[in-house]
Amino acid sequence: MAPAHPAHDPIRLLIVDDDEHLARGLCKNLEIEGFETASVGSAEAVLAALGAATREPDLLILDIMLPGIDGLEVCRRLRNAGSSIPILFLTARGSDADRILGLRLGADDYLTKPFVVEELVLRVRGILRRTAWSRSPLQTSPVVEVGRWQVDLSTMRASTRQGEVSLTEREVMLVRFFAENDGRVLSRGELLETVWGYTFDTATRTLDTFVHRLRKHFEEDPRHPRHFHTVRGVGYRFTGTAED
Repeated sequence: MAPAHPAHDPIRLLIVDDDEHLARGLCKNLEIEGFETASVGSAEAVLAALGAATREPDLLILDIMLPGIDGLEVCRRLRNAGSSIPILFLTARGSDADRILGLRLGADDYLTKPFVVEELVLRVRGILRRTAWSRSPLQTSPVVEVGRWQVDLSTMRASTRQGEVSLTEREVMLVRFFAENDGRVLSRGELLETVWGYTFDTATRTLDTFVHRLRKHFEEDPRHPRHFHTVRGVGYRFTGTAED
């Protein structure tokens, strides 16, 4: 895949939807917001376009229900090929099972049709901010100390209570953001926006689920955490050195 574009280049979005009317409308609205856009109508077309591109798009807006190969398979193939291009599913398939599957396959966000254009734009900008942060130079050591355990941000490997394990990309991003803000109270909204790209959606339990998983890895007693602290009504606070 092509390398990231220089900062001064326009942000390029590729829309994949077989509804030509919808695709044209999306292109028009997103161009008004300052993005450069293009659209294709099938999985085969997007895979061919990405394979031949001299510059990879900055974000893929992908429908699931495409003729032939569906959008889920497109996402799976791109991630298996090592592509880190941000993917936003925009689809009429709105069940929890579809959303969870899309996110598990490596999508960055999932928005169902019908949708409000303003929300789509906010989600696109949120994903782009998160991507820019995740690709920026580390503001901390690549090895994060969590008490007597360690997380290697570069290899995504960690020593934990269960032994050495591989963390998911999102777990590593959450540990990184916590480490870069050691000792500071972080709101739920700040964590969700930075790590997941959400600009709202404070009802999600995603964050709590991930913190619970980190506690199971690194806390001697997950029910009484000494590193990943809950700040009631606000969010969380991380301390690499355990508090008594």
